[in-house]
Amino acid sequence: MKVSPLSETMVRGSVPLCLLMAALASPALALAEEGDWSIGAYAGKYYDTEPAGFLNGRANFLDHHLMAVTAKKTVWRSASWPLSLEIDGMLGIQSGVATLGEVAVAPALRWSGFPWNDTLHTSVSLAPLGLSYTTSVSPLELGQEGKGSRVLNWLFIELALSSPRQKSSEFFARLHHRCTVYDLLNNYGANGEDFFTLGFRRKF
Repeated sequence: MKVSPLSETMVRGSVPLCLLMAALASPALALAEEGDWSIGAYAGKYYDTEPAGFLNGRANFLDHHLMAVTAKKTVWRSASWPLSLEIDGMLGIQSGVATLGEVAVAPALRWSGFPWNDTLHTSVSLAPLGLSYTTSVSPLELGQEGKGSRVLNWLFIELALSSPRQKSSEFFARLHHRCTVYDLLNNYGANGEDFFTLGFRRKF
């Protein structure tokens, strides 16, 4: 039986995701202390507005999904503020309206100074400027003339939660956004792509 290129892409993309999830569940990683590196995975659904619209409750979801693996490295910590700088990267597969791969990297600032951290350790991070590349132009990113770009800016906003006694394991919600930075990268008239995602990571 002949296998279609789209099916092959989905299978190849799902294998590293499954392997990563199995590794995250291993006892050895569960015992790791919080460190400067982390690996994780997240998945979510496409919505039809920018992050500000989502936060204001103006999002409509479509049957288009993202599954991704992520890694990050803390490269700087403030000596006087609960602030750090991280380099975050992701490798993912989109499926639904179309099937395509995505790879992205961005620097992100993380703030962890919340008064309830002794009960629920909380941090938020923002990456306003990054780089995202897709293996093909998504139909959801085409402008009125049918043009789009594989390379766009990558922006994300993230909320992460963990137990104060086990900060090396955390759950997070992330708004994953591709855009033209107000038409600086192109003027095709498309917003880019937006996903609301949930994920889990371990630090080491």
